[in-house]
Amino acid sequence: QLQLVESGGGLVQPGGSLRLSCAASGFSLDRYVIGWFRQAPGKERKAVSCINSSGNSDTKYEDSVEGRFTISRDNAKKTVYLQMNSLNPEDTAMYYCNLRLNGVDYWGKGTLVTVSS
Repeated sequence: QLQLVESGGGLVQPGGSLRLSCAASGFSLDRYVIGWFRQAPGKERKAVSCINSSGNSDTKYEDSVEGRFTISRDNAKKTVYLQMNSLNPEDTAMYYCNLRLNGVDYWGKGTLVTVSS
C-alpha cells in the first residue's frame, strides 16, 4: 500500500531550523518526483519544493524559501527531507509531502510547523 508519512515538525523560534522527513513505502521512491507543500491556516495549499527522480535529482524551490530550504532524498532509507533554516513566522503551516502517480495525487497526513517567539 502506497504511503507517505511526514515527521519533524514542531515549535521553533524565528531564525531557527527544522528538518522534516517524508518516509515513503509501497512504491519505488527513486523513480518519482516528490514534492513538499504547505498550507497555512485559512490559506490554500501551495508548493514549497520538489526533487526529481534519482537520475539527476534536480530541485526546485518556491521563491520565498529559496536559499533557506534544502530538499534532499535518501533512496536507501526511502525518505525525502526538507531542511528549513532561518525560519520566520510566515513559514508557519502544515507541511505535506506529495507523490503524483498516474495522475493521482498522494498525500501524507502532514506535520505542523509553528514559528513563534
